[in-house]
Amino acid sequence: MHPRFSAVVQELHPTFLRLMEASPMPSGHRWASEAIRGVYLFSEGEKHLYVGRTNHVRRRHGLHCRASAQHNQAVFAFKLARHATGNLKASYSTGAGSRKALAADPDFKRAFDEAKIRVKAMDFRWVEEADPLRQCLLEVYAAVALETPYNDFDNH
Repeated sequence: MHPRFSAVVQELHPTFLRLMEASPMPSGHRWASEAIRGVYLFSEGEKHLYVGRTNHVRRRHGLHCRASAQHNQAVFAFKLARHATGNLKASYSTGAGSRKALAADPDFKRAFDEAKIRVKAMDFRWVEEADPLRQCLLEVYAAVALETPYNDFDNH
């Protein structure tokens, strides 16, 4: 392994532990006014479901669960809705099975709206990580370590 990569990887575990030791965000949490760059985790009890990274934790959390969030904003909820409706195979065309077509389907829309409500009720924790490289690697590290079922890292 390249020594520089190895050094960065060695630095991930302490940050991962801080993420896991963080208390879930309480309801009505008062966010700092400045943007917090970092890695976040959605869980239901002891079941860790989804890890993400962002340059603005507060805004990203809101997009994941805001009722008005669209399919390209509430990505985790969209994945949950795919599973709930059996639409597991992503289609990158503009026809049937595409994100736009699913978002227009009343049954899928209902599942998507329910998923956003579910995501809003989940435990949400984060750890600050300003460095984009460490953010990226920490997201993968946490997803692998926690076996989060909704992180697939599939290419489009």
